[in-house]
Amino acid sequence: MDSNNPYIREILYKQAAILALITIFYNIIEGIISVFFGLGDETIALFAFGMDSFVEVISGVGIWHMTRRLNRNNDNTNPDIFEQQALRITGMSFYILTFALIGTAALNLYYNHSPETTLWGIIVSIISIITMWLLIHYKVKVGKQLKSQAILMDATCTKTCLYLSFVLLLSSAGYELTNIGGLDSMGAILIAVFSFKEGRESFQKARGITCCSCVETYIKKN
Repeated sequence: MDSNNPYIREILYKQAAILALITIFYNIIEGIISVFFGLGDETIALFAFGMDSFVEVISGVGIWHMTRRLNRNNDNTNPDIFEQQALRITGMSFYILTFALIGTAALNLYYNHSPETTLWGIIVSIISIITMWLLIHYKVKVGKQLKSQAILMDATCTKTCLYLSFVLLLSSAGYELTNIGGLDSMGAILIAVFSFKEGRESFQKARGITCCSCVETYIKKN
């Protein structure tokens, strides 16, 4: 597909925008389900995963706006005012989530709290792993065709969501197999660590800094 053709480029950017919208709506649904069952089953890891999904929605709106802007401005990677504000709100939300999760997980560990079940954590994480893998695949495909570093950065940073899904799966499956309540809290703490990293990167991207190390790895390989 010739990405130098203006018509083809417009189609590719529309595909990138659709992928961003899919990411937004998926995170909304995932967040609602995760928070609902996380509270009902008293599993902090699943609840944390759901709250992280809600923050990702804010970031996703900024990315959707970015894809539309790139189509108009020939892949100018510098974020505009709307994207900067979305990234700052995302970053602050991740920081707040980080400290709230660490505090709650620490209390759960202190009181030796155990969830009723983590079955829904296993189900949600498996669905999320499949979905994130597909989103990464198609975002990379579109980004390569457009030779757009910004879209590739979005695709590779989606790997963080994939890693979070694996953390949720391991902590949820671990509890179901061992009934060790601390595994659920440790999963929440690991999610908090990823949230802090995402918050820091959001503030860096708001300043126009490309911060996803996975982008550098991808560029070196290609």
